[in-house]
Amino acid sequence: MNEQERDGVLAIAMMAAFADGNNTDQERAEIRRIADALGAESGANMPLLYQNVLLKKVGVADAAAMVTSGEGRALAYEFAAGVCNADGALSPAEIAFLASLQSALGLAASRAGEVLKQSAAMAAAPLLTSESISASVEPKFASTMTEAELDKMILNYSILNGALELLPQSLASMAIIPLQMKMVYRIGKSHGFELDKGHIKDFLATLGVGLTSQYVEQFGRRLVGGLLGKLAGGVGRMAGSAVTGSAFSFATTYALGQVARRYYANGRTLSADTLKSSFSGMLGEAKQLQTRYLPEIRQKASTIDVTQVMKEVAG
Repeated sequence: MNEQERDGVLAIAMMAAFADGNNTDQERAEIRRIADALGAESGANMPLLYQNVLLKKVGVADAAAMVTSGEGRALAYEFAAGVCNADGALSPAEIAFLASLQSALGLAASRAGEVLKQSAAMAAAPLLTSESISASVEPKFASTMTEAELDKMILNYSILNGALELLPQSLASMAIIPLQMKMVYRIGKSHGFELDKGHIKDFLATLGVGLTSQYVEQFGRRLVGGLLGKLAGGVGRMAGSAVTGSAFSFATTYALGQVARRYYANGRTLSADTLKSSFSGMLGEAKQLQTRYLPEIRQKASTIDVTQVMKEVAG
């Protein structure tokens, strides 16, 4: 994929993030931060691309015309579908956007339908799975898991999500947010709380973990890192952006798990400011911790069956 195609795909991903029209100032600022970071990594003028998308100087047809290869066009639609589905069911505006994108890319309806089916399955993934069933407890906030069990569970989710970022398949990123939500569900349940997706999304948003922006960042790092479609010489010798993306997903998952653990252990009484501060501090620690577990993350990546992971996540 050349630079023009890369920029076209990233423009389409940003359009997808803004497609529902319900973008807050915080979400726009987060997408801008991602554009700045990706620009610094790739040498591309991502801030200008962001501005052109935000101000509608570049339309769907314009961006689609930049993506000339069949592989790139399929990838662009895959990214867009994942971003649109990140925060749940598609809105009418997102459905219209994806329809216009399919037409502009010249993508076959059967191929587009399969992509939508996969991304929708990830978005609708159930929180409760066989592994997350635990004994019912009165909401006295004492966990049914030991401290060691909670630590191990959080670390396992973090290593898995870090490993998914090292894989060449773009669909691997779709499993990361559902896995984070399942982890939070299990932590809450262990403390006597039955959580739904709405609560968990609000909890993540309070911490500053936007679902849409997280997908854009995950996909963007894969694209600028040249990871898609190849292993870049093997899992042990990944491009810098791939390792950065892995560190991002590991750290975000680990910090999210540890803050959730504290939040539910305290009966959900911590303030939004306290939660944000705790998450920010834990994120810094988790980034350092990721270096320690990088060999395990790489080992995990070498044995993962992405198709099986996605099936298990989707229930």
